[in-house]
Amino acid sequence: MRISHLDHLVVPVSDIERSAEFYVQYLGMTLKRSESGRVSLHFGEQKINLHPAGWDFWLKAEIHLAGTADLCFIIEDPISDVHSALETQGLKIIEGPVRREGAVGDMISIYFRDPDGNLIELANYL
Repeated sequence: MRISHLDHLVVPVSDIERSAEFYVQYLGMTLKRSESGRVSLHFGEQKINLHPAGWDFWLKAEIHLAGTADLCFIIEDPISDVHSALETQGLKIIEGPVRREGAVGDMISIYFRDPDGNLIELANYL
């Protein structure tokens, strides 16, 4: 078997609306709501489904807690420009720019947290 790419992932959150607003405002993701009311965030050809932490849905991760994700997004804009723009918007950068090793090579990254404390990494490949 050969996996071609990640289609979507689920992030458990304590407040779906607050989290959705964060990802739309700071990361430019597109918010979509299904007919059933489920919320997803879209970027490129991927999506993040936001689920309430502890949601009583039969098919989910065994441990379903808000603030347990560590996500890295590759961005097209220069990391220095994004770093400055996020700080100007009042977002606290907790580390970076720093050199890191990504899936396909070296990259420069910055780190911050979403409203639940999930670690968000934005990076440019060198």
